[in-house]
Amino acid sequence: LDKSLEKRLEDVGVVWDNLAKQWNNNYRLLVQFQKREGHSNVNRSHIEDGKRLGLWLKNQRQRNKIGKVDESRVKQLEDVGVVWDSEKLKKKRKEKLDNSCERKLDGIGVVGELSSDHEQDDN
Repeated sequence: LDKSLEKRLEDVGVVWDNLAKQWNNNYRLLVQFQKREGHSNVNRSHIEDGKRLGLWLKNQRQRNKIGKVDESRVKQLEDVGVVWDSEKLKKKRKEKLDNSCERKLDGIGVVGELSSDHEQDDN
């Protein structure tokens, strides 16, 4: 195709590589999620802007496990904090939950009370 014709077709919405476009759209949603939530550990059932982002990320992890994700895409995903190893992911989720529980307990004064009770036992 002539480059000017190709450009005009793209300007009216012709997409030459639909799979790449879908991947880039999902990646953009992942970046959006990461900026809002502070992490990229998307729950499998999560929907972002009407798209099944959690399922997409699960599929990326599965495809990466068998070497089917291009290295440049692996790097992009890692750059926004994607964890590939399921054990590391479980550990990160547990740490996040533990920190959240501690902040909630601290917010109602329980952590401080537990610390002072513990200190009194040492004396």
